[in-house]
Amino acid sequence: MLHEADFYEVSLDRCQECIDTVICRLCPHACRLKDGQTGRCGTRTNHDGRLYADNYAMVSSLALDPIEKKPLKKFMPGSSILSVGSYGCNFHCSFCQNHEIAQPANGHTLCREISPDELVEKAIELQSRGNIGLAYTYNEPITWYETVLDTAALIRHNGLKNVMVTNGFICEQPLRKLLPLIDAMNIDLKAFDNDFYYKKAGGNLETVKNTIKLASNHCHIEVTTLVISGLNDSPEQMAQEAAWLAEISPEIPLHISRFFPQYKMLDRPKTPAAVIYELQAVASKYLRHVYTGNV
Repeated sequence: MLHEADFYEVSLDRCQECIDTVICRLCPHACRLKDGQTGRCGTRTNHDGRLYADNYAMVSSLALDPIEKKPLKKFMPGSSILSVGSYGCNFHCSFCQNHEIAQPANGHTLCREISPDELVEKAIELQSRGNIGLAYTYNEPITWYETVLDTAALIRHNGLKNVMVTNGFICEQPLRKLLPLIDAMNIDLKAFDNDFYYKKAGGNLETVKNTIKLASNHCHIEVTTLVISGLNDSPEQMAQEAAWLAEISPEIPLHISRFFPQYKMLDRPKTPAAVIYELQAVASKYLRHVYTGNV
């Protein structure tokens, strides 16, 4: 279904080449799109001077998962949550763990259409199996913004919980509109180094830090860092990251995950388990809840 996107503007430049150009304001990439062009996320397209969310109500994955799999350790532990994803991402990490749906050439071929009303009905049906709500995950839910916003409002209306697993790369205005509907977030903090973000993900650290700060004032948050040998595995960087998180709250859970060769980063070895445990010890000097994943 064609669904007009939120958070964009029409270019005021009236030169012939710029007529019908739109500027997406969902994330800091601020893609300038001529008629027929699609943004870096692969999900938002200019059609005749209006921006549309191509992935609205398009679902690639749907499963009932333990809440700990998100990962969330301190939010309703022992419960289950219906997890849903679409396609697309506004980062282009060469080490992407879900590249089949986050970076597809044609995302629609992976999906079926499920409306927000239908998603909520499925969530309600699964309450008998311990479901507490919906988790927007698998691909980057920021690029599925309109569907998440509409569905989250219905989930909240029905007394269920909304969870987001996200890279946090979103502009402040759309984030503030969404946060009142979100009960918990796991936010990727890929490295405490802006150069890493720019070269390896295609974003910037300060935007993600701002998302963590704002979200911490509205909902339960946990943070995940995937550690890659030789790129973001220094104890000094982990100490800086943990100290910064502790300034917000030493109670923020931090998940330190182990890298395994994926996608376009097949030439780099899996992160040694000893490195993960060393970084856990470093972070634990600042934070009270530091977990290791995939070790």
